[in-house]
Amino acid sequence: MGSGQVTDWQGRNVTVAGLGVSGVPAAKVLHGLGAQVTVVNDGDDERARAQAAELTALGVTVRLGDGDTLPEGTDLIVTAPGWRPDKPLFTAAERAGVPVWGDVELAWRLRGPDAAPWLAVTGTNGKTTTVRMLAAILEAAGLRTAAVGNIGVSLLDAVLGDEKYDVLAVELSSYQLHWAPSLRAHSAVVLNLAPDHLDWHGSMEAYAADKGRVYEGNRVACVYNVADKATEDLVRGADVEEGCRAVGFTLGAPAPSQLGVVDGILVDRAFVENRQRAAQELAEVSDIDPPVPHNVANALAAAALARAFGVPAKAVRDGLRAFTPDAHRIAHVADVDGVAYIDDSKATNTHAAEASLAAYESVVWIAGGLAKGAVFDELVAGAAARLRGAVLIGADRALIREALARHAPEVPVVDLDRTDTGAMLQAVQEAKRLARPGDTVLLAPACASMDMFTNYNKRGDAFAEAVRELGAGA
Repeated sequence: MGSGQVTDWQGRNVTVAGLGVSGVPAAKVLHGLGAQVTVVNDGDDERARAQAAELTALGVTVRLGDGDTLPEGTDLIVTAPGWRPDKPLFTAAERAGVPVWGDVELAWRLRGPDAAPWLAVTGTNGKTTTVRMLAAILEAAGLRTAAVGNIGVSLLDAVLGDEKYDVLAVELSSYQLHWAPSLRAHSAVVLNLAPDHLDWHGSMEAYAADKGRVYEGNRVACVYNVADKATEDLVRGADVEEGCRAVGFTLGAPAPSQLGVVDGILVDRAFVENRQRAAQELAEVSDIDPPVPHNVANALAAAALARAFGVPAKAVRDGLRAFTPDAHRIAHVADVDGVAYIDDSKATNTHAAEASLAAYESVVWIAGGLAKGAVFDELVAGAAARLRGAVLIGADRALIREALARHAPEVPVVDLDRTDTGAMLQAVQEAKRLARPGDTVLLAPACASMDMFTNYNKRGDAFAEAVRELGAGA
């Protein structure tokens, strides 16, 4: 199957790899288009059997408990994004010359001739916030849009649904980009690059290369982070359409072809008539919620993509004012006895925690969980001067404790030797004991949550509940 649109699916043998969020909709869509669909899945649990029963009733073949064997006669594999490239199924497909697409690639191929262009966002951290900011700006400009992709709204639904969009704000993970070889966005941004998912990609170089795919074939703008040279390097290496421009964003004063900040104002020196001499005011930093540095960077990236699409300056300001951040992203829970309590449970890796810690002057830090192979020396060394104290929770807290001993030995540390969910209440109580008026107690774990909680949302909820309990007893 080449890189163009596929119009005739009748009788094609398509294997869908994985049930779940992307697999079930893909199987239904492909079956509806006339393909002969077989779903393979590693698991054979109760949920998988229920999904299999639903698909079997439609006429889809489902094989549970065997996701490694390539079904005979397969013309194409459509995979769930999380399935690793080194899986035996894909090795067999490569030997047989069978192409592998992800759900994003499938959605891209199924777009109609008048389909909405995509403004694409990827990066290690900040993707969801940036995409939602972008959608708010596009809506403020009167455009029909949706925030889709890796944020829970299916791209297949957006592409095949009845609603007609002018433009889509698309969040893409490195997994999704790996399996999307023909995607060509109108404009795209890589927000930042830091080690993450290296067990899946195999190396930092492979991870960066998959992120960089988002720039391939861009038509108008490749947006990059001036403070993160790796993102600019990806732009330089991209094969883009004639006339596509590199546009930087920076928290400092912008050079020509950049967006940046001057005296508390977001300004554009990229999408203006005379960018050597002129600049366009877009919004004030105070229009951003919350106005912490890494969130201002997200806003600049969103503004750059919106401006690449021709959105007026006023819509940038109105969209940023209308935007409210998702839960557990630098969320102010309460002030208790002059101390601010901030929930950034979404900071599940060191890069996100570094940005969060940099936003506050004097911090009692609640951290820990599942490290996923991370090391914490650089994070702790960079934050040492602003740490009032640290409270450590979770399975891999010793790694953070050891980094604190090496790089911030004077910082008092409370090590909670328990991994039950009730540990959060004790952690907040210990943080209160360490904090002084004017301090910030910051939950920015730098780790995944699954050792103690179902997900980072539940971890953040437990923190907020503990803070409320603290406030009630204050």
